[in-house]
Amino acid sequence: MTMEHSRDRSESDGVTTSASGIRPAIRPDSTTKHPLTPPFPSLRKPNDGALSGTTPARKRPVRDLGKVAKQLSDRDWSILRSVAEHRYLTVSHIHALHFGDMPPDSGLRSAERVLARLRRDRVLAALKQRIGGHKAGSTATVHYVDEVGDRLLRQASARQSRRPFREPTERFLDHQLGIASAHVALVEADREERIELVRCAIEPAAWRAYLGIGGARLTLKPDLYAETACPPSSEYVDAAFIEIDMGTESIPTLLKKCHEYDVYRRQGVEQDRSDGAFPFVVWSMSADTEAKAERRRAALREAIDKDRHLPADLFRVIAPEQLIAVMQKGADI
Repeated sequence: MTMEHSRDRSESDGVTTSASGIRPAIRPDSTTKHPLTPPFPSLRKPNDGALSGTTPARKRPVRDLGKVAKQLSDRDWSILRSVAEHRYLTVSHIHALHFGDMPPDSGLRSAERVLARLRRDRVLAALKQRIGGHKAGSTATVHYVDEVGDRLLRQASARQSRRPFREPTERFLDHQLGIASAHVALVEADREERIELVRCAIEPAAWRAYLGIGGARLTLKPDLYAETACPPSSEYVDAAFIEIDMGTESIPTLLKKCHEYDVYRRQGVEQDRSDGAFPFVVWSMSADTEAKAERRRAALREAIDKDRHLPADLFRVIAPEQLIAVMQKGADI
């Protein structure tokens, strides 16, 4: 299932079943399909993680934009939009998101052919480095939106400003690809009918604006927001804010982010939007070694449990491979 197949949920008439409000909402009768990105705009242009002082790539001649646009299929447009939304996607990610309904081998070959054509037409481009090095093969090639692709998206959205490309830092790239992998896991679980992916939004579309002390304008910045039903077509829908930690932030920094979620929860903004229910928060944590990742997961869980100002049942601290199991159990875990 591609991102376009995620199904939206309209305003629900259900009620929460817990005093804490960290519970599933009741699905409305409508299950109208909608694109991945939710109907509220991005709050600001996100950081691209580029190394300071990076020299932009030299401009090359651009062929006729109208001609390129006419040659793009619906799937080409979907690929372009998903790469723009994530900023960086590997061949494996694109294969899973847009060719997953095909047999694996033929789907991968088709994905590589389509991507080669999009690179030729400068709709997409590939980073020089591959995730995992050259031994990882072509599926580890990372794609981003090239100049023609950006012009096409600007034309479709009436966006005026050009988004220049700058080589991302390794840290930023790893984090963006971690977000993409979590999204892919949700899409694949939906395709396999282990869950129903009712809605999914990627940062910055998943961000939430709210007012802090003294009326200060603040923004909660989850990496992903997901609504799922389990079993598929269930009346109840669980919602989650998903944070991707790659082992680069300190535990106090992560705990501070937990407090931001609690401050936002206590304002009731999200509950007013979703029938009184507040999404649970998933910390998907990995590191350069599994031993380090496990120590960090245990440290964050302990810090949350010891903090008397935090509702411990709001947070799930997991390994990336546990994401679908957590979404299947939802607020009942």
